[in-house]
Amino acid sequence: MTAVVEPRTAEPPTTEPVSTPHAPAAPPAPVRRTWRPATHIAVDLGTANTLVLVKGEGVVLNEPSVAALDATGTIRGIGLEAKRMLGRTPEGIRAVRPMKDGVIADFHVAEQMLRRFLKVVMDRHMFRVKPTVIVCVPSSITEVERRAVRDSAKSAGAKKLYMVSEPMAAAIGAGLPVDSPRGSMIVDIGGGTTDIAVIALSGIVCDASIRTAGDELDLAIVHYMRKTYNVLIGEPTAEQIKLSIGSAMPLEQELSMPVKGRDLVSGLPRTVVVDSAGIRDALSESVQRIVNAVRRALEVTPPELASDILDFGIVLTGGGALIRGMGALLTYETGLPVRMDEDPLTSVVRGTGFILDNLSRYESVLTM
Repeated sequence: MTAVVEPRTAEPPTTEPVSTPHAPAAPPAPVRRTWRPATHIAVDLGTANTLVLVKGEGVVLNEPSVAALDATGTIRGIGLEAKRMLGRTPEGIRAVRPMKDGVIADFHVAEQMLRRFLKVVMDRHMFRVKPTVIVCVPSSITEVERRAVRDSAKSAGAKKLYMVSEPMAAAIGAGLPVDSPRGSMIVDIGGGTTDIAVIALSGIVCDASIRTAGDELDLAIVHYMRKTYNVLIGEPTAEQIKLSIGSAMPLEQELSMPVKGRDLVSGLPRTVVVDSAGIRDALSESVQRIVNAVRRALEVTPPELASDILDFGIVLTGGGALIRGMGALLTYETGLPVRMDEDPLTSVVRGTGFILDNLSRYESVLTM
């Protein structure tokens, strides 16, 4: 029997106060300011979401990496406000994602987006100083892409900039002993890239990075709906389907949900019911590429470190870790124990926060 589930959204529902003619609307809550300046900031500039952490305060900003522009290129919205415009913008306004495959695809928009996010963080403080910023980047980033990140952060107001690879930051955030001789394996499935690394003695011994991750899974669902049901849906709807009924392994009870889109034959709106088995088939090719990348990393791992991984297993982080059965599939394919970090969505920025708290200990993992 198939259970029908309501679609889940990536953001929690919001409740707005209702105003009446006799009662004025409640004023917006004032920004809570602190006297301590934000001198050290960590930024996880991800393809799907950007997280900002301030030393001593924790994560203070978590917004989608989306910007809305008008015809003149002026920013009309950033973050969650802009994400709600995806697929809904009128003529003259476009919602864009300046990050693609984990790196900057649109330098101008990425610079304005990062500047706006840092301004939001700085406005929370009574005193403003140019901060030292650590930005997380994919392990396979090229020098040209690294320069784009460096220029964007400096233009946004950073005094000093460091970079750290995402798998290293994720491993530190997950509590792995990266500075010990013991081998640790991390699989970080983000929005644009999947980064796999075997780490020991504060260095990446072997790694693999593929540009197959959350965005690729969403695109696979869009193609599946078009091919199977002749229904066109947008990426936000595909993400809802992935979160609600997506899976990497067969479920004990298969799920289903109604999906609304545009019929490609009649051109009219239409609702169809899709099940988790079909969505799993749609995701299987992309999921298998992730599994193959993990196997490739294991094949080149030195035998001493491989024995450590056999004992302590693989740690799974990133938004892709939340897909049902992903850890079970990796265990089935590799024979290794797999555990998911307690908060996979913030493991990268949390790890960067640990680096900020212990700069002398983790200095070797940073690059300029």
